[in-house]
Amino acid sequence: MQNLKNLIKQAEKNRVAIGHFNVSDSMTLKAIFKSAQELKVPAIIGTSEGEADFLERNLASAMVQRLRTDNKFPIFLNSDHAHSLEEVKKAVDAGYDAIIFDASKLSLEENIKQTKKAVEYIRSRSKTILVEGEIGYIGGSSQILKSLPAGAAIRPEDLTKPEDAVRFVRETGVDLLAPAVGNIHGIVMGVGSDGKMQSINPKLDIERIAAIKKALRQAQGKPVPLVLHGGSGISDNDFTAAINAGISIIHINTEIRLAWKNALEKSLTQNKEELAPYKLLNPSLEAVKSSVKSRLQLFNKLK
Repeated sequence: MQNLKNLIKQAEKNRVAIGHFNVSDSMTLKAIFKSAQELKVPAIIGTSEGEADFLERNLASAMVQRLRTDNKFPIFLNSDHAHSLEEVKKAVDAGYDAIIFDASKLSLEENIKQTKKAVEYIRSRSKTILVEGEIGYIGGSSQILKSLPAGAAIRPEDLTKPEDAVRFVRETGVDLLAPAVGNIHGIVMGVGSDGKMQSINPKLDIERIAAIKKALRQAQGKPVPLVLHGGSGISDNDFTAAINAGISIIHINTEIRLAWKNALEKSLTQNKEELAPYKLLNPSLEAVKSSVKSRLQLFNKLK
């Protein structure tokens, strides 16, 4: 079975993207795993700091490793948005496969400085953990939003510049880069042109993605995998264009949280006398599975 690094290289070569989905419970993990297994495509499981605190890092690591080993299936665990060296150390100790160090709210110079420290620490402890850095703040909440996150990089002049991406990768030594290209965390809901509530997330800057990819390849002498955060609320057309432009991993969280919650509310309403958690939660499992499966099909260009 291939490791995560090689699978990302393969995704780059084939112009597809690996789906990254966050969890905070075993039910959601099971739904994601079953979806990926049925489609026979790799998947990355993510835990934010809050999700990891709730689920517990060692338990998350043990479950993912057991699924991978017992089923001989490429599923991996990522520490999603570690904001401190302390959080990085927790993920390393728990046996995570990848870690995103996120200092994107800081200036470029300070972001480089802090990310480099994280990379050096991880490299001193493991030669196999993949390290991702992020340029450009895109908000920090995987929720349904009423407005764009304050301070998020939305204007063209605030999005990641190719030359900054090159400098960041060169000076930090990260394996993966998450740029700000019009993506934000969460789904911004507003009234569309038809008068109905819908996602009004910004469109992705596809030309910028391609320019960053090209600049990094030329500077590094090899492709540098790009990661798209804040996938919920992005259109299918933008996803496809972004993958073709050079995105190799796509993060989804808000969408599956919403599917989980809506199905649970319906289940509780329809089964007021039921007490067994597995019976009440099964509709949520199926809803998450359906949501994840549709995204994996799109990202991997499957019919």
